[in-house]
Amino acid sequence: MRTWWGLVRSLVIYWRPGRQGALRRWYAQFVEPGDLVFDVGAHLGDRTAAFSALGARVVALEPNPTLLPWLRRLVGRRPGVVIVPRAAGPSAGSASLAVSPANPTVSTLDRGWAEQIPQANPGFRGVRWDQEVEVPVTTLDDLIREHGEPRFCKVDVEGFEAQVLAGLTRPLEALSVEFVAGSLEVAVACVQHLETLGSYQFNAVAGEGRRFIFREWQSASEVVHWLQGGADANSSGDLYARRMGGTG
Repeated sequence: MRTWWGLVRSLVIYWRPGRQGALRRWYAQFVEPGDLVFDVGAHLGDRTAAFSALGARVVALEPNPTLLPWLRRLVGRRPGVVIVPRAAGPSAGSASLAVSPANPTVSTLDRGWAEQIPQANPGFRGVRWDQEVEVPVTTLDDLIREHGEPRFCKVDVEGFEAQVLAGLTRPLEALSVEFVAGSLEVAVACVQHLETLGSYQFNAVAGEGRRFIFREWQSASEVVHWLQGGADANSSGDLYARRMGGTG
């Protein structure tokens, strides 16, 4: 019953009327027809749908067996969409996915993150990850070898973002990773890893917003300073990275 109500709540949030149009307008600055996009942590496919509507080919990763049937139903038949029932991480293999039946879209491979974030971030109070399931894990490098290099890669994996990027050894044109108050060190680690791969500029949006916080894109050191200073007290959001001389 908890899983059912969690799914219904997530469907209302992520598939409410008007949301798809707003997502398409936002992601059009990163994605053009014919581009390849990786959606890592596809959940219920709202971003995958937006990328596909922009004419992109989409590789959508989602390991949660509760969400997979819905993901396939909602976006699996769209042209150019490939659903991969795996998680991404620093190495290929398998791992234990901590699942919250009442909040299935916040499943995580980082059990430590799940244990500490309810105390560190009020937005997660009441969330309980009281189920576990073993899931297969791939890497971004392996996905690139199989599907090609994406122009844009969205990563939203509840505290595991830096571990996902650890499986990437080449610079990509543009990426986004979720940041969450109470574990901002994860986003800092993402920035630091990207800087080992190439030169990037960074910007951010708060929550589910679609407006950049900074008028000008920030250097790695500037955005790390912002994150370490508390990210303007934002509870969560997405950090965007674009390769210098790349997507603009």
